[in-house]
Amino acid sequence: MLSIIIPFYNEKESLPKLLNKLIDVTKKLKEEAEIILVDDGSDDNSEFKSSSFAEASPPAYASGDRSEDKQISKYLVSDAIRLITHRKRFGKGRALLSGFRKAKGDIIVFMDADLQDDPKDLPKFLQKMKKGYDFVNGWRKSRNDPASKTLPSAIFNFLLVLFFGSSFHDINCGFKMMRRSVLEEIPLYGDNYRFLPILAKKEGFSTDEVEVTHHSRIYGKSKYGSVRLLFGLFDTLTTYFIYKFSEKPLHFFGPVGGFVFLIGFITSFILVIQRIFMGILLYRRPALLFAVLMIIVGMQIVMTGIIGELIVYLHRKNKA
Repeated sequence: MLSIIIPFYNEKESLPKLLNKLIDVTKKLKEEAEIILVDDGSDDNSEFKSSSFAEASPPAYASGDRSEDKQISKYLVSDAIRLITHRKRFGKGRALLSGFRKAKGDIIVFMDADLQDDPKDLPKFLQKMKKGYDFVNGWRKSRNDPASKTLPSAIFNFLLVLFFGSSFHDINCGFKMMRRSVLEEIPLYGDNYRFLPILAKKEGFSTDEVEVTHHSRIYGKSKYGSVRLLFGLFDTLTTYFIYKFSEKPLHFFGPVGGFVFLIGFITSFILVIQRIFMGILLYRRPALLFAVLMIIVGMQIVMTGIIGELIVYLHRKNKA
């Protein structure tokens, strides 16, 4: 089964048109498909149950079905289309996680609800999956977005090449297809969905990308502002740390702490030489406080790495 997860926020104009296209495409596929809509706290009355689709198939409470998260109410729209509603906006990462928790398919698809992704590209992804790939990322080679979106995205992709040696052209593309096992091994949290292709490759999954059609936004406006670049930088640094040092934190904290400690040690050594051989008093020397501070901070950073190693060891031991 194919599970298509579509998070949305204030997309009441786009949703009916997107669903019409999706239904037409999925009917032609050999694979059985389900569509999971995740309303991330929309405040424009865009809830699926109030749309024209609800007239043909009125929603009913899914009897006996309560989400693990008390903030989510789930409605059964039809056998093939389901809705998960967040009572407030939690962000795209949380919405994708909510959809995955309820997905039944062996193959998971992420799509945006703004009509910029074209459902007709689904067969392209499936062809790649049938060749044995575990994760296929979309590539908007001809992107129809203003510079305010393409420029931050280009910088973001450059950082990924710099930090990770990424071979993906467009890791920010929201159109992705993966096997269920990928998300079972890589936990979704925060905004790490952006780095799924890189994380999947790190875990040994076979990855590839496929060119997709990208349309201009017709309705609404982008949910990401200029601050996205700053947050993207923070997310990149966080993911780089996890990517490189999650299994060996002392390899990061050790050199950093050792360098800080060395600065303090050398400074204090010079002060001792000056005191013994030159008679320079230390109580008037701010450098003494600096040296002591660097030694203490360096030791604390190294100890943080050791504690991290203990946590990793105990975690692995408990999983064994």
